[in-house]
Amino acid sequence: MRVSRMLTGVALAFAAVATQAADPDQAIRQTLKSIQPDLPIEAVSESPLTGIYQVHLKGGRLLYASGDGQFVMQGMLFKVENGEAVNLTQKAESKGIAKEIASIPTSDMVVFAPKNPKTHITVFTDTDCGYCQKLHSEVAELNRQGVEVRYVAFPRQGIGSHGYNTLVSVWCSKDRQAAMNLAKNREEVPAAKCDNPVAKEYQLGQSIGVNGTPAIVLADGELIPGYQPAPDLAKLALQAGGESTQVSRTN
Repeated sequence: MRVSRMLTGVALAFAAVATQAADPDQAIRQTLKSIQPDLPIEAVSESPLTGIYQVHLKGGRLLYASGDGQFVMQGMLFKVENGEAVNLTQKAESKGIAKEIASIPTSDMVVFAPKNPKTHITVFTDTDCGYCQKLHSEVAELNRQGVEVRYVAFPRQGIGSHGYNTLVSVWCSKDRQAAMNLAKNREEVPAAKCDNPVAKEYQLGQSIGVNGTPAIVLADGELIPGYQPAPDLAKLALQAGGESTQVSRTN
């Protein structure tokens, strides 16, 4: 993510950046925009830590800043409760990621659902990815345990790559499930073209911090990078939430 390249340490001080704004929201925005004009800031709000503000970026990512906008931090904020450290940053980012995932209609996904789903996972996938293929071989077991698997596209090699073209063919197939099965079995998928969400989903994945596949998002927005065996993944998915957290099946 470009933010990570911009903020290479846990904390960077921008003491040289002066601002005349008295309002923390305006001061923080001015500082960050002076560093990266296209930074997708959605909101600035008070953080649980007195005197520090949290900057919500599109995709659910968080930065922290002083009220005068001269100090910016990237990292995890923890709160100690009953002797245990609670990751407040992860909680807030998961909520933002869940919101982004909820914006994707299931008509833009390839869905493998059990008869009576108890929960769901959203998987950013690349058909050329070995661990994605391994995960796909366990979809039936996930379904058996009540976990609906929703695929969204993430061509690791970028737009125009072999993986991208295959994903487009899958999404443009009359039977997406059958086409996905072919791709995951390393069989040729008949070429097809149509208006499709592959590029948009790839960009969404980048915005929420996906940098490899499979990347699995639980119903509560927690992002799990990499493959997990079906028994472990089902347990995590069921703990994360039930069907009350499902996105709409309409466009």
